Amino acid sequence: MFNPHPHITQVPIGDGNRCVVIDDFLADPQALRALAIAHCDGFDAAPLNAFPGLEMPMPDAFSARLNEFFIQHVRCLLGARRTLEVHSRLSIVTLHGAQLQPVQRVCHRDRFAVVAGQMAAACVLYLFDQPALGGTSFFRPRQPLAATNALMRALYGMSSAEADAVLGAEAGYLAASNGWFELVHTVPAAWNRAIFYDGSVFHSSHISDADRLAADPARGRLTLNGFFVCRRQAG
Repeated sequence: MFNPHPHITQVPIGDGNRCVVIDDFLADPQALRALAIAHCDGFDAAPLNAFPGLEMPMPDAFSARLNEFFIQHVRCLLGARRTLEVHSRLSIVTLHGAQLQPVQRVCHRDRFAVVAGQMAAACVLYLFDQPALGGTSFFRPRQPLAATNALMRALYGMSSAEADAVLGAEAGYLAASNGWFELVHTVPAAWNRAIFYDGSVFHSSHISDADRLAADPARGRLTLNGFFVCRRQAG
């Protein structure tokens, strides 16, 4: 299923963090896209969270295989130790700019219920062959952490017009620096490219042309997303 001899590169994404980039990730990526196409009725709208589109959970057996790859090739590069929890899903970004909830107009963190000594790692596998659909961008806050956290909480209760005023922009995906966040690095999308990163780093799908988005997994921004709650390496 997974490339047994992956070519791994690392790119800095700010504040000492790194993104692990792996091309030719799956031995047969077309099979996973075919699975998504065959089960397109199994995708449902994501609950209100940072993801602006459709999701379909992957079987636990697949997540376990993904975790085996993570353990063998990636975990130590991200400062992680034993995996405590793992799950994965297929996802399709579908919402256009005007459809976004305020919280979906900024970058986000994958926090889950981690406690001291733990971390949440994440991965994205691009299963589309149109790079213009967008890769993944990483950001750092420009305001003090307390103010940034207050913004993230407040966005859930804002109207679109209120968010326009606070964010200084009309509704749309975050694809550049603004008054709240500095764009540090963008990893371009490529067919069968996977990226792994510490989910506590602010990040977002880099979508600069939302008109290209489609709900059809055969031509939309289809990705596999994995999440790993791990113990953090000491030191």
